[in-house]
Amino acid sequence: MAKLFFLPRLLVLRLIRLYQKTLSFDHGFLRRFFPNGYCRFHPTCSEYGYQAVAKYGIWRGGFKALGRVLRCNPFNAGGHDPLV
Repeated sequence: MAKLFFLPRLLVLRLIRLYQKTLSFDHGFLRRFFPNGYCRFHPTCSEYGYQAVAKYGIWRGGFKALGRVLRCNPFNAGGHDPLV
């Protein structure tokens, strides 16, 4: 029964990894167009989202990831922003 509780979280984590391997400019095959990276943050927003969902769950981790994506704008310099 406990495995069913973590099934939605595992599904979301797999979807994030699928995005990273296919569409991401920093992780997927499109990184050859941006050899120095595209994301202004380290770790990237998708990796931050993966870590947040893995640590906090879908809802709380999802809101942390959403806040990170909203901070990714031209008015923010970016830089090192680890998950706390």
